[in-house]
Amino acid sequence: MKVYAKIAAIGAMVLGLAACSSGPKEILIGGVGPVTGAAATFGVSTKNAYEMAIAEWNAKGGVLGKQIKLDFADDKGDPTEGATVYTKLIQQDKVVAIVGTVMSKVSLAGAPICQAAGIPMISPTSTNPKVTQVGDYIFRACFIDPFQGTVGAQFSYNTLNAKKAGVLFDNGNDYDKGLAEYFQAEYTKLGGTVVDYEGYSTGATDFKAQLTKIVAQKPDVLYSPNYYQDDALIAKQARELGFKGPIVGGDGWDSPDLVKIGGSAVENCYFTNHYSKDDTRPIVQDFVKKYQAKYGEVPDALAALGYDAMNIMLDAIKRAGKTDGASIRDALKATDLAVVSGQVKFDANRDPIKSAVVIAIQNGQQVYKTTVNP
Repeated sequence: MKVYAKIAAIGAMVLGLAACSSGPKEILIGGVGPVTGAAATFGVSTKNAYEMAIAEWNAKGGVLGKQIKLDFADDKGDPTEGATVYTKLIQQDKVVAIVGTVMSKVSLAGAPICQAAGIPMISPTSTNPKVTQVGDYIFRACFIDPFQGTVGAQFSYNTLNAKKAGVLFDNGNDYDKGLAEYFQAEYTKLGGTVVDYEGYSTGATDFKAQLTKIVAQKPDVLYSPNYYQDDALIAKQARELGFKGPIVGGDGWDSPDLVKIGGSAVENCYFTNHYSKDDTRPIVQDFVKKYQAKYGEVPDALAALGYDAMNIMLDAIKRAGKTDGASIRDALKATDLAVVSGQVKFDANRDPIKSAVVIAIQNGQQVYKTTVNP
């Protein structure tokens, strides 16, 4: 009996050691985005894209011989909620990296948590420069606000021939404020005049007090660098007050709900963006075709950047050959990858140097106008 007991004990030890040496059978990646709240369409697009990218990698064998699993959390577009879900993903769920989030104000809440824990993070769409300044574990897949605001100013002044501009922005949102500031700086540098520069409180739905002051100055263009729900209402109210000129915005406009809410008020308006579905590059058209087949709609820039961000992260893990944070971080820094929104290499601040496109709203549809290189 003692011999059998010893054999059983040895067998249990061998099995235990085998189980320990094999490690987890999955690589757990955190995903964060606002699938509820004011920017819900953005969160849904990015979540769809995360899932699509992961499914494609898993179909080809995963990464490092393991399948990838997405652990997704809804940040509701709220920094406090964002901090909570980032903490849970890292401390409780033990993700090896995080792809997210969409809104700069929420990324600024989550990034310090990732940095402190040594967990690599790549935001698909947070354009505020402060996001990657948090530390060396923080990356992004999108261009940043100084470039986007500059492009908006150059397009307004040079292409639209607008010499006077009014600016209206959400004063409680880092993204909106940043774009407004960079637009104003470049526009005045070009020789244009900002006739009125107005802020409003987050959550406002009546912008007529600010718009009345702006319209009274007879601007040639209105720069409204906010999120689609606000911008659609701003366009409607500006038209009601008699403003007939073009309205220009940033990538926060990129939602089908912009036209649903704004209707004819957003016709012949323009916004800067990260990609166009009309780009003829094969990688873009392949992505558009696959996304449309899977989800029944044309992917917006949020989907393109969500797909890119996840592919950048998984490519880095593959090249790292390990799943510890420092190894993934170092591999991310060395990225040189062709993705839907362009060729990605990171600068010293872990920001990609990329082109921007300008999109027009015509007959209720997004129409590609031009590409602007950095």
